[in-house]
Formats: sequence, structure tokens, C-alpha cells
Amino acid sequence: MNHLLDDGPKESCGVFGVYGHPEAARLTYYGLYALQHRGQESAGIVASDGKRFTDRRAMGLVPDIFSERDLSRLSGHIANGHVRYSTTGSSVLGNAQPFIISYANHSLCVGHNGNLVNAAELRTHLEKEGSIFQTTMDSEIVMHILAHNIHQGFEDGLVSALAELQGAYSFLFMTEDTLVAARDPQGFRPLCMGRLGDAYVFASETCALDLIDAKFEREVEAGEVVFVDKNGLRSLKPFVRQRHAHCIFEFIYFARPDSYIFGQTVYEVRKRQGAQLFKEYPHPDADLVMPFPDSGNYAALGYAAASGLPFEMGMIRNHYVGRTFIQPSQDMRDFGVRVKLNPVRELIEGKKVVIVEDSIIRGTTTMARVQNIRQAGAAEVHMVVACPPHRYPCHYGIDFSTKGELIACDHQVDQIQERLGLDSLGYLSIEGLLEATSARRRGFCLACFDGNYPVAVDEMAGKFCLEH
Repeated sequence: MNHLLDDGPKESCGVFGVYGHPEAARLTYYGLYALQHRGQESAGIVASDGKRFTDRRAMGLVPDIFSERDLSRLSGHIANGHVRYSTTGSSVLGNAQPFIISYANHSLCVGHNGNLVNAAELRTHLEKEGSIFQTTMDSEIVMHILAHNIHQGFEDGLVSALAELQGAYSFLFMTEDTLVAARDPQGFRPLCMGRLGDAYVFASETCALDLIDAKFEREVEAGEVVFVDKNGLRSLKPFVRQRHAHCIFEFIYFARPDSYIFGQTVYEVRKRQGAQLFKEYPHPDADLVMPFPDSGNYAALGYAAASGLPFEMGMIRNHYVGRTFIQPSQDMRDFGVRVKLNPVRELIEGKKVVIVEDSIIRGTTTMARVQNIRQAGAAEVHMVVACPPHRYPCHYGIDFSTKGELIACDHQVDQIQERLGLDSLGYLSIEGLLEATSARRRGFCLACFDGNYPVAVDEMAGKFCLEH
């Protein structure tokens, strides 16, 4: 398999759930379709009619996994869905979610977005007490802890289990008759709630609500646990209020631009990032501003608007490229880059070009794309990046978990500029990024930029193969 030389960061997953609709599984299918950008390796839906589960989980993309026959079989008024990208370890069907267990003659399933930083410690302790794990997912850990606390009752036992977790989580739990949404006290990952008639809907992003015409009600608050059953909705806030640490990279890269997260619309934040980039790195003599589509589009729009320079799509994306392709012969140089993005020579030849990128993680794909711009005849190639350099690994659910994966970890900006073949390179400052998000520093996790981790990281986390 060739992943088209795409070295951009990957999110761990997306969750979507429905309570109180006769077509809950079908709505969840559409919701997962809207969240496909958050995970493309596997997907699953578990449905309940109030008495028993039916499920479908498989490797691949949402429209390839679920048929009309599958959706008809997934009957019931409650559904829990998940799309997954594994940040570490293997991508196998056994790790597809929602993950299901049986306990005390009942069934429970969970879908998870995030990463538990004390997973290794918890798992080691549970195994010593006799727990037998079926997967390598950190998501399974909370199920075992819940089983240990189930004598308190489901609601209290779940809260006790959540209290033992450290790190990032937006969970959707489901029993035969109840749907539960839970978000960690720091609020790392987004999670929202909507209504469709009398039904309740939960999703990682509001774009999934829009697709099924559900009305956005509010975000699930950091540290909140929401239970929905036949008696309606009830909210618990059982944890001590903590400083928020929303993942700022959701604004930079992960979330869809039409989503509303952390109190703001992603599209507008990205445009402000571009405008802020122009303040910090003006190029008044440039001929055009262009993105590497699609991730850089909106920051590039902001830069162009602020600078007065023309915005051009100097590279065209092939939207019909799948996840794999048959390898060409070796004499077809740079095939992996050109099959996905191809420069428009007539726009670029002889021009001074400003490329706006959302981020540079490993740099290998960026290097190849810049080389293609050079080969198309650009006179000068300047790049501005809509976030600061990534110098530190993420332990909260993004797939750069070691410093060795980050080009900025051991290279200064001028060295990266030379390595990428650029005439100039500028990264948005942390202060500029916060200005673009209209946020105070304390509201966001900036650990991948400044190394200040809001939740202490288990030393063993990198040595223990866990997924979510």
C-alpha cells in the first residue's frame, strides 16, 4: 500500500451517536460520512432496540463498509458510531470501534476520540488484578475499570472509572437503553450535542449535525458527563473544574472548515491565521498567493485578502485518488506527488510565489511539492506556515508521538528553509496564533509548540503500543 506520500498529521478518530430516532443507525452512517476526515482506517456502528445490540465494524471507508442491507439490519432507536485512525501500532479489525463488552448480562460499547496518557500504568495494574485484554486500544481500559466499579451502579461506576483517566477523551458510551457522552476535564477534543425533533445527537464536529439537518444545541462541556435514556437528558459535572486545554491543532488542521468548535467557526479562524501571517511576513513584491490544497486554502485566502495580492490555485488536486495505487515504473519520477497535486505551469512560470501551508510536520511531502513548483518555472518560492514550528511530540491523540518525526525538532527555521528549497520561510508566532483564535493562552493546549504539557505524560506511554 502507498499512502500517496501524505506525511500530514493524522487525527485519531471521530464519534457520532443518536438516541431516540427510529433510523438511528442510518443517521449515524451519514454522521460518520461527514466525519470521515477524522479517520479513514476503520469504521463501525452499534445499534440497539432497547434490548440487544447489532453491529457492523470493518476496515475501510464509511461508504465502502455499510450497505443498505447493513443499515436495515442495524435496527433500533439508539446508535453509536466511530471512524478511526490508529496513531500507533497496528490497524486491524480487532481494534475497530465502537468496542463492545458484555458484563452482568448486559452489553456496553464505547467510541473514543483522544489518548490516555496514563494508559500503560492503568493497564499494567489491571492485568496484575487478572484483567484480560482483547485489543491494544487504550479505549478498552476504561471498560475494565468500569467493570471493577459496576457494583456502584452504571452511572456512579462510570464516573468512578472516568476519574481514574488522565489525558484526552471524548467518549460515547452506549448500553441497551442509554447513550452517554463524556468529555475530559481539560476539553482537549471537541464534542457537541444537537437535536433532531425529539432525538438527541452527539458528534465530534457540528458538520455532522448539519448533514442530517440536526439543530446544534451546545458543546458538551469539559468535564461533563451527559446521560440520555427514556427519562430524557441529565447532565453531571462530577470533576473539579480544571484549566481548559483545547487542542489548537483542531483549528489549524483537523476540523472541517464548516464546523463550529471551541466556540468559533473553523473557517473564520483559519482566515485570521492567514491575515496574521501577512502581518508577520509580508511579501509585497510577490505576484500571487497560493495554497497546497486543500489544507492551506483558508489561511491562503486570509493572507491574500490582507495583502491585496491575487489568490490563485497554483496546484490542482486530483479528488479521485484513492488510498492505494499500482506502483509505476521507477522512471516516472515524483509520481506519488504529481498523482495527487499538479502545478499549473502557466500561472507559476516566472512568478514570485507565496505558498501558504497550514503546518509542516515531517517535511518530506512539502519538499517534493516545492520541487514541483520550482520545476514549473517559479522565479521565487516563499512559504508561510499558519502555525509555529512543531518541536515537541503530542501525547493527546495526534500521530506524531516522538520527536524524531518532527523536522523542526532538530532543525532551525533557516535549516528547514534550505532543506525544503525555499527562498524564505516564516512560521506564525504563538502570539499570532492566539491572536487569530481570539483566545487567551490558558484556554488551549500548545504543547506541540512550546513543550508545556497540560497533563503530565506517563514515561511508559511511548513504549506501550496503545491505540484508540
